[in-house]
Amino acid sequence: MGKRARFAEIAKEFRDFAMRGNVIDLAVGVIIGGAFGKITSSVVNDILMPFIGMFLGGLDFSSLVIKLPDFYNKGKDNYLKIGSLISTVVDFLIIAMVIFLMVKALNKLKQLQEKKNEAAEEEKTEPEPSQEAKLLEEIRDLLKDKRA
Repeated sequence: MGKRARFAEIAKEFRDFAMRGNVIDLAVGVIIGGAFGKITSSVVNDILMPFIGMFLGGLDFSSLVIKLPDFYNKGKDNYLKIGSLISTVVDFLIIAMVIFLMVKALNKLKQLQEKKNEAAEEEKTEPEPSQEAKLLEEIRDLLKDKRA
């Protein structure tokens, strides 16, 4: 098998893989998730953290840092950006809560749909009358014919 034929086969396999429904759904989810993450980060950094900082005496979380000592005497300041960490943790908690609520709502909808399908299935399948019931129906029909 030549190099071109092998490359064409690999390209076809990749195309088949990439065009499967699950892969495309996953790609859409990642893109939407990235956009949602940016929106959530903006809400946390631009709205929530200043609001929380207002109640903590005007604390600005974005500038909340801890200065580390200069062990190697390079004259460069090193900082631990604690405010950024706090904002990121709040950001994560908000995203996790939204995802949890969405999954919970989807599971509830799925349960309701399953119950609805089960009820519809029960209505469709009426039990067949027993032999005894069939005989009683025949006797009833015969008695109606005699009276008439």
